[in-house]
Amino acid sequence: MRSMGNAPQLNPGQVAIFPGPSMACADFFDITITGYGSHGAMPEMSRDPVVIAMTLGQALQTIVSRNVDPLKSAVLSITQIHSGSAYNVIPGEATLAGTVRTFSEKVREQIRDRMRTIAAGMATAFQVEIKVEIRDIFSVLINHEEQAHFVADVARDVVGNNNVLTTPTPKMGSEDFADMLLKVPGAYFWLGHEGSVPLHNPGFILDDGILPVGASLFSRIIEQRMPLVA
Repeated sequence: MRSMGNAPQLNPGQVAIFPGPSMACADFFDITITGYGSHGAMPEMSRDPVVIAMTLGQALQTIVSRNVDPLKSAVLSITQIHSGSAYNVIPGEATLAGTVRTFSEKVREQIRDRMRTIAAGMATAFQVEIKVEIRDIFSVLINHEEQAHFVADVARDVVGNNNVLTTPTPKMGSEDFADMLLKVPGAYFWLGHEGSVPLHNPGFILDDGILPVGASLFSRIIEQRMPLVA
């Protein structure tokens, strides 16, 4: 089984493929802070979830920088904060959401535990309720050695030896293909293209010029794995 992703950080036509851990596992989390709303001019009558959300967001960022072994890769990104709908009202609830990435199940559990512990401490300190929900989304993507070497050989035939990168450079991004590789041997590889705007940026535009290259790679894989019998 093979899968491919586009990579704006690579030069057009370059292929990156290597065996072993290649992409991080992923958790998604939702945190709900239930405080007590009031008039914006009377904050002393509230238990302000907006201030608590900002404080909690800062505290969560210390997990990677102060709890995780600096030699272990980990990312905790808060990507959503939602609260309130008026200029003069302190709302009663705030939510934060985001993602955690790592290559280690031990680190993954450590981050989950610290998130819950910090949230519980904040709830006690501010006299509010904080609910933390963490979901296991993707496993670590691990390329099988034989399959990775095969893809590299095919890529050399298509794009040339100098355009095939096999030095292990794991990515903190994640892929559902990782869970398929837990069941079936295979490999995931990247194809470079024109442009420097990163993935998931609203300004990202796919370079159509890589489509023939990608199609050629998969065609060559099929030809070599399933040759026609005369």
